[in-house]
Amino acid sequence: MLALAAAGVLSACGGGTQQIDPFVPTRIIALGDEASAITAAGKKYTINGLDATTGLLACAANPNWVQIVAGNFGLVFKECNPTNIATPTGIMYAAAGVKVADVRARLDAHFANGSFGPKDLVTVMAGTNDILELYAQYPAQSSDSLLAEARARGKLLAQQVNRIADANGRVVVAVVPDVGLTPFAVKEAAAKPGSLDRAKFLSSLTEELNLEMTINLKNDGRLIGLVKTNDDGSGGIQTMVKFASGFGFANVTSAACLDAVALTDCTTKTLVTGAAVDTWLWASDVQLSPAGHQRLGSLALVRARNNPF
Repeated sequence: MLALAAAGVLSACGGGTQQIDPFVPTRIIALGDEASAITAAGKKYTINGLDATTGLLACAANPNWVQIVAGNFGLVFKECNPTNIATPTGIMYAAAGVKVADVRARLDAHFANGSFGPKDLVTVMAGTNDILELYAQYPAQSSDSLLAEARARGKLLAQQVNRIADANGRVVVAVVPDVGLTPFAVKEAAAKPGSLDRAKFLSSLTEELNLEMTINLKNDGRLIGLVKTNDDGSGGIQTMVKFASGFGFANVTSAACLDAVALTDCTTKTLVTGAAVDTWLWASDVQLSPAGHQRLGSLALVRARNNPF
């Protein structure tokens, strides 16, 4: 009887079910490497879009994954602000060449001047450059020692994500795309046959870094949302490569951009014969095309929207 009475009171007050307010961030902060970066000139490390009328760079076209997330919340980075919003709501810390240790250094600098808050959405994806650095040390370093170092870097990355969460920021962290599935890996496997499958080794380095990062995250479900970039059961990169045609891809093994052109200068006018923005997965040997970014951005948005931030 008491339980029924209490339920009636709750129902009368509108408290029969708990309502979680949608997360509406007021600022976005991007940490990571080329995959998340926008240069001061508004260029991205993918196939850049051009204005159909002027033929000039259109920084909002062919967005990378952090732009997709930002735009869905009405946020904008100063590096790409085509409507000249007076006060951009995005901070771009991501940059070319960044490794996990650089993410830590960037956070150190940020904390020296400020902190994070519950309306900050922080995107993090780093580790590709670490994997490439470790891979380049083989065979001078053993595969076992390199895999161990990959795990150490994954743990270090998790510690940085946890620092943001401890400061009350909201984090969407994406695992590193499988480097063993990149055009770089395809070339390495073909050029260096032997007892060690180079593509599989790159996949193993990726897996170890990602796994160690994942298991060391503070997993309370409230402050950190994990994006399973490679395969989350709904179509990550590994699934897209395996079932390419089912996802509309005509090529998942080659780079779309011409080798002679710097990636930030790659546009829809500087592609290899037959390449297309929407049907090729990779822009360069290790960086995603706009179609790849669309998929990653969609997965990140699901996490940002559905996590109880």
